[in-house]
Amino acid sequence: CFATTPKAAAEVVLAFGLGDLRCLITEVMDLDEEVYQKGEWRVRMYGEAWTPASPRFMQGAKEQVERASEEDTIEGLALHVEALVHDDSDLMVVWGSGGTLRRMGEHMGLELTLLGIDVQHGDVLHADLNEQSLLNVINAHTTPEGQPRPLLLLLSPMGGQGFLIGRGNLQLSPSVLRSIGRSNILGVATPSKLLGLEAVRIDTGDDDLDQEFQHQRFVKVLQGFRTTRLLRVAEL
Repeated sequence: CFATTPKAAAEVVLAFGLGDLRCLITEVMDLDEEVYQKGEWRVRMYGEAWTPASPRFMQGAKEQVERASEEDTIEGLALHVEALVHDDSDLMVVWGSGGTLRRMGEHMGLELTLLGIDVQHGDVLHADLNEQSLLNVINAHTTPEGQPRPLLLLLSPMGGQGFLIGRGNLQLSPSVLRSIGRSNILGVATPSKLLGLEAVRIDTGDDDLDQEFQHQRFVKVLQGFRTTRLLRVAEL
C-alpha cells in the first residue's frame, strides 16, 4: 500500500509513532505488468501485509473491471468525444493513459498508446509525447492572432485508488496542466468504475496547483454518451 501523497505519508508515520493508528491486514495487489504492456488490464494479488488503517491518507487496492460488461458504455463514451471533435474542427484532444481511453480510441479508429500521452487534432495524431513535446504542441495550437484554440484533456481515474492526476501520467507536469487549463480537463469513467469512487485524487507535484484543484472542489466526469457528473476532489 502507498500513501496518497508525500505529506500524507508523513502524517501516517507520525500518527503511527504516536500510537493513534491501528493496523489492519491489507491485500497487496498490483497490475500484472507483463500483460499490461500488451494492452490487457489484469490485477494480481501478491499477498497480505499489516498496514496503517487510514483511509484518508492511504490508497485503496487497484480494482479490475470486467471488459465484456463495459464495452457498450465504452462505445458511448467514444461517440460522445467523436461528436465533440466533429462539432468543432479546431478542438485538439489530449488523451491520457490507461485502458479505458485506449479502448475508446479503438472505437474512433485511433491507435493510442496504453501508457503514454497522445494528442489528436483532426486526422493528425501525435503519439507518446513527453513533457516538452506536449508543451510544444499545446502552445502552437493558437489562432493567427495568437489566441488559444479549444483544448480538451481526457483523463480516466485509476480504479479503486481514484487518482486522476499523479499516477500513470507523469508527462502531465504542472507546466503542461497550466497550459491546458483546469477548465479543459474532463474525467472519463464507466458507471461501474465510479461505483467505488467517492472522490478523485489529484497530486500534480505542485502545492499551489494542488490547492487550485482543491478550491475548484469538483471535476466533471463523462460516464456515458452525453452523460456527465461532478465528482469531488479528495482532500490532500
